[in-house]
Amino acid sequence: MRKTLDIIVPVYNEEECLSETLKRLINVRESLYTQLDVNFIFVDDGSKDKSFEILKDFSEKYPFVKVVSFSRNFGHQFAVSAGIDYSKGDYAAIIDADLQDPPELIKDMYEKATEGYQVVYGKRLKRRKETAFKKFTAFAFYRVFDALCQVKVPTDTGDFRLITREVVEAIQNMPEKHRFLRAMVPWAGFKSTPLFYDRDERFAGTTKYPLSKMLKLAADGILSFSTKPLKLIHILGVILLILSLVIFFFGLFTYPPIFLILAVIAAVFLTGAIQLFALGILGEYVGRIYEEAKDRPLYIVKEKLNI
Repeated sequence: MRKTLDIIVPVYNEEECLSETLKRLINVRESLYTQLDVNFIFVDDGSKDKSFEILKDFSEKYPFVKVVSFSRNFGHQFAVSAGIDYSKGDYAAIIDADLQDPPELIKDMYEKATEGYQVVYGKRLKRRKETAFKKFTAFAFYRVFDALCQVKVPTDTGDFRLITREVVEAIQNMPEKHRFLRAMVPWAGFKSTPLFYDRDERFAGTTKYPLSKMLKLAADGILSFSTKPLKLIHILGVILLILSLVIFFFGLFTYPPIFLILAVIAAVFLTGAIQLFALGILGEYVGRIYEEAKDRPLYIVKEKLNI
């Protein structure tokens, strides 16, 4: 029996890219025709443009184009998760619709997988047409994540990867609400290898990942895979204790006492700020426990096509 590959494509307001994306994916499908049966799973993440209408036309024309449409915008990580949930292939590849990650590399990823790897992830050498700020924040995040978390997430990577059925099933068994897939995959512990490439600029349109979404994803990644921020509260407590002793001894030998008064006022404000910071960290973890306790579904599907 021929093996199968599902190519998962999350979509949010990508009407300008979809025709070119499908064209290039079909070329990939044809290049793998002698080796694999290839299907596409497009997940429409509550798009407000004509993306769903375009995907619907695709599904009517091509039976191998499958579409899952959300009732609203749930977010990129949930769209990818839905694609994984609906995948039934021996392999699954994840790629965004904006063509920054070249679809043609999926064939190279599959060839790597045939060497015995269960995860083949794209590792970026260059990021064309991206701002220095975005490059710096991405660089900084992966180094901070590596320092705080026990899970080793390869630096300079995204969700662009190919995984085997074993990995798909492992991800399907992870029901957490705050998802960071590029850490969930290495947490599962399968044999993996990088595929190096230069990341292209967007084919069309604007980024769907502004700074606010990048920060939320970074917070989800760190808080879902590390408790070190909680341990930071203990460290801050020790620092405050030392600071209070320094101020006390400084006051004993200082004249006039105005310097001591100013130092005490500064210490009070510093203590309040650190307490609020510590409460904020605790609140983030408690909030995540609350979200998990509600046990709501990760997403709600409005419509399915060819599935």
